[in-house]
Order: sequence, then C-alpha cells, then structure tokens
Amino acid sequence: MDSYSASPSLPRDFPVWQHLARSLQAGQPVTLLCVLSSTGSSPGRQGFKMSVSADGMAGSIGGGIMEHKFVELARTRMQAADPQVLIRPQIHRKEAPDDRSGMICSGEQVLLLYPVPPTDLPAVLAIEQALRQLTPGFVHLSAAGLQFLETTDAPAFYTYRSGPGWEYQEKLGFRDQLTIVGGGHVALALSRVAATLDFELTVLDDRAGLNTHQLNPYAHHKRTVRYEALAGQVPTGENQYVVIMTFGYRPDEVALRQLLGHPVKYLGLMGSTAKIRELRASLLASGYTEADLAHLHAPIGVPIQSRTPEEIAISVAAELIRVRNSG
Repeated sequence: MDSYSASPSLPRDFPVWQHLARSLQAGQPVTLLCVLSSTGSSPGRQGFKMSVSADGMAGSIGGGIMEHKFVELARTRMQAADPQVLIRPQIHRKEAPDDRSGMICSGEQVLLLYPVPPTDLPAVLAIEQALRQLTPGFVHLSAAGLQFLETTDAPAFYTYRSGPGWEYQEKLGFRDQLTIVGGGHVALALSRVAATLDFELTVLDDRAGLNTHQLNPYAHHKRTVRYEALAGQVPTGENQYVVIMTFGYRPDEVALRQLLGHPVKYLGLMGSTAKIRELRASLLASGYTEADLAHLHAPIGVPIQSRTPEEIAISVAAELIRVRNSG
C-alpha cells in the first residue's frame, strides 16, 4: 500500500458557500437556508444549511417534505424578486396547531431564508476561503445582513438570539477534532471513515517514515512525536476526541499515562479484553484510581466482533458518533 488518491475532507458547509459564491458571480439569484436553532428529534440540527438557486442547490436543512417545501418556497420568492428575509419555526408533530412541517419525527427547528444580495459576495468569498484553508473566522447573520468576522468573543460554536433584533453566529470550520495516536493500518481505516463524519483529523505517530502515517490522505494534520511528550501535542476541550491505537502494549501505556488526565470529550484505547485488563491493573498498581480510569473507553468501539482494520474502524466510528450525539 504505497499511495492513496483521496484528500483531506473540507467542512460540511463548504459546498453550500461554494455554490453561493458561484451563483453570485454568475449574477444568479440565490438563497441561503439555515437552521438557526433546533430542539428534540428535529431532523435539521442547528447550523445545517442549504444554498438554493433556480437550477441548483447544495447542502441540507434536514431532508424530507419540509426541505422540499422550503426549497420550493425559496425558488418562488426568487422568481417574484422578493428580497425579504424570512424566519419561520417548524414543528415536527402532526398535532401542532401551527407551523407544522409535514414531518412527525418530533422536535422543532427555526429556519432562516436569506436571499443573498450581490453586495454579500465579498463576505461569501471570505467564508469560502476560510473553510477551504481551515483558517479561523465566524459567520454572522442578522437583520443587517451577512458578515464574515475574523475574531469574536463568542464562547459557543453556535449562538442564536431570537426576536426583532435577531442574530445568528457560528464558528467556521470543524466543531469536533479527532486525534488518533498511532498511524498504522487501523488508524488509516479509521481516518477514511472519520473523514465523512465532519471531524478535523490529526494523526500522531512516533515512527518516522511510516508509510501508513506519512501517506494518509485523509488527515488534516500529521506529525511525528514522542509519546512521552504526548500531552503537549493533544488539545483539551469538550469537542476533542482521542483514540489510542499504537503498535503495542508499551507505547499504548506510555500514551495513556500522558492522556488520562486530559479533559476531553472522548478517550478510547484499542486492544483485546485481556490486554486492557492487564493495562488497567498496571495503572492501578502504580497509583491511578478507578475514578481516573472511569472515563476511558476500553476496549474501544461497539461490540460487533470486528476483525479487520476496516471493521474495527466502523466500530470505533460508531462509538464516536454515540458519544458525540449523547450531549
């Protein structure tokens, strides 16, 4: 396995902003649809977006009859040259007295239809470039229009304030970051899967020149590091996910000792039940407590009797999704 033809994934919203930019550059009317907020089992989550023109679209606001209805509404309004911004709640319950979406999956979402004026092209291009290059930035939408902000003091990835002075803001790029410690065959398989799940992906290994690490086409960042210095290489935070899958028991233990105290959303270790049992015993004997190990996912992945690197990758990805969606 000497070469790979893929490339690192771009954030999920990139095709939306790309379509917006191309439509504006061609002088075609285009509308941005955005889920400003969502609750419950809404199929469209906060931050979901679509770009809709007369003959094309990109992205999704949740699919189904609701999405079809709003695509048609956007096109009808563009044909009528209606430049008004529209904010409309959608309730996914058939017994709701008003604002029924036509779906019965429960939950609610608030949708924005924003006809993008030609004067917004510079902001759209700046957003597209920031997403392509993974540089910091923020989208800001309000009654005053669309803005690209290079900096902001907003603590959350998404923020929405309703009412006459409504505002919506989000950080550009990937909300969730996955660090894989170990760059072998399973890491390559997991990278391939994670690239479809909107993670910014970093792969670390202590072996210089390892082909499955150096030629991994799915990772946004690849570094050769000493596992004894791993703590300084892995960020902390509620959107950080870490998977340890090195080539053996000893480097696994070194990596785990570096990261057990790291406050991250997810910390997982690949290995057999027997190996995990021995490793836990070693850690406890050296002074770690059960509380220190309580947040560790080991053995890693959902139990599907996986054997090949690709099957292991699917089981690990499923566990990452479960943790991410559990709130």
